[in-house]
Amino acid sequence: MNNIYKNKCIVCGKTHENGIIINGKKICHNCEMNLIGCKSNTDFYKYYLNCIKKNVTPHILKNNYETSEYL
Repeated sequence: MNNIYKNKCIVCGKTHENGIIINGKKICHNCEMNLIGCKSNTDFYKYYLNCIKKNVTPHILKNNYETSEYL
């Protein structure tokens, strides 16, 4: 697998050096800070949450983990 693909943020799709990795999926530092700073009743929060669900949940389910433990 291409190293650039591994470093792509699951929210913005850009390649960044810094960020967090959740079950093998990356969230860049900018998106992480935006997520931490936004209120849960905003469209931005819902967008970030949907990106995480879309990219992390199938990976968790494929490995037979309980999704509720992570979301």
